[in-house]
Amino acid sequence: MLNKQVLMASRPVGAPKLSDFRLVQTELPDLKEGEVLLEVVYLSVDPYMRGRMSEGKSYAAPMQVGDVMVGGTIGRVLRSHDPNFSYGDYAEAFVGWQQYGIVPGKQLRKLDPQAGPLSAALSVMGMPGLTAYFGLLDICKPMRGETVVVSGAAGAVGSIVGQIARLKGCNVVGIAGSDDKVKWLTSELGFDSAYNYKTSPNHYEKLKDLCSKGIDCYFDNVGGAITDAVFGLLNPNARIAICGQISQYNNTEAELGPRNLSQILVKTATVRGFLVMQYLDQAREALIEMGGWLREGKLKYRETFVDGLENAPAAFLGLLRGDNTGKMLVRVSPER
Repeated sequence: MLNKQVLMASRPVGAPKLSDFRLVQTELPDLKEGEVLLEVVYLSVDPYMRGRMSEGKSYAAPMQVGDVMVGGTIGRVLRSHDPNFSYGDYAEAFVGWQQYGIVPGKQLRKLDPQAGPLSAALSVMGMPGLTAYFGLLDICKPMRGETVVVSGAAGAVGSIVGQIARLKGCNVVGIAGSDDKVKWLTSELGFDSAYNYKTSPNHYEKLKDLCSKGIDCYFDNVGGAITDAVFGLLNPNARIAICGQISQYNNTEAELGPRNLSQILVKTATVRGFLVMQYLDQAREALIEMGGWLREGKLKYRETFVDGLENAPAAFLGLLRGDNTGKMLVRVSPER
């Protein structure tokens, strides 16, 4: 049985290019005891993948040239040597950019298609949703009446962060990359205000206007000049969660900064980076609470789909440009 795979053909220098990826066909190996063969239906495309393509040391080992691109997936069971899975079941797995994947059954999370859209297991009810939940509630610890600023606010994580902050009674300010995204944040998701960083480059003055009482919590998906501006407006004992630094990922040389760490000192602020896998033992409880918010209409989400495994590289490049609203997903095969 032939399997289509997208490999990393070369390490990107600066922004990735389509030529950094290669589509190949390989023969699937035989299924071993305890393993499950999945047909990939949805493939998650995420900013962290850019870091995995680089050679530098990080929280996970870098990919090697010729490796299958990493990524979370939802798949349908075609064959199973695990008694807990049967033909036609759906499951979440870390299969990567390929048409089929063979995974030990113990590494799968079985999904119920009747519980809601399957794709949500890779967005609001998956890694992005959990990242938003724990980064905001465990690190930022927002309190009613406080001001929460979210960069990358129209992405898969940021859009959930802002809504949870509103549920906690906070004043929420979002930063996004288009007027349409700003409108979505304020008119549909309940953000109190938002602005387009591409048309308002003076972040300090814009944030000063929108955050008249200062900033108590900052959920940082972006880094760079936006984060510098936020630091200048922090309130005493502010909390900052560092989730991503997407403005830096394609840099060939390190930017100077942050330049105003003195503000962390004088405002006695807390800055903490985190990884969602640190919270996996608490994921079930978080998903139960978030599932309740979804059913009650208190939490909304959006997904941007690109069709075809061969278009996964283009979807990834689009993600890094900010083409998506909400979660970026590749539809590899149809639900059946």
